[in-house]
Amino acid sequence: MSKYDEFHKFRTEMNEKILNSNFSDFKKFFALDTKAYHEGTIPSKYKEMMGLVASMVLRCNDCIFYHLEQCIKLGAKREELFEAMNIALIVGGSIVIPHLRYAFSVLDEIYERAK
Repeated sequence: MSKYDEFHKFRTEMNEKILNSNFSDFKKFFALDTKAYHEGTIPSKYKEMMGLVASMVLRCNDCIFYHLEQCIKLGAKREELFEAMNIALIVGGSIVIPHLRYAFSVLDEIYERAK
């Protein structure tokens, strides 16, 4: 199974489990998270790029994958993503390098699937 398929399968299954747990605070948080990235004064693409930077600095590969995919769906060019990833590298330092590698390892497949 590809990284792309594995990510989506696991995310879908676990989100369903979490959201069907009947614990309303989980649903509230998920709704708040979703709303934060909606179009506003700041375009959604740039919000997703901010999410990508934060995810890289916080070293969350699942989050990196998710935000890369959203950025690409919203039309982000490679050069834009490279600049965003560079901000993460500058802010986070060398500890971000393994997550930069991860981002590069999934980038081509995400672009391919987005076509």
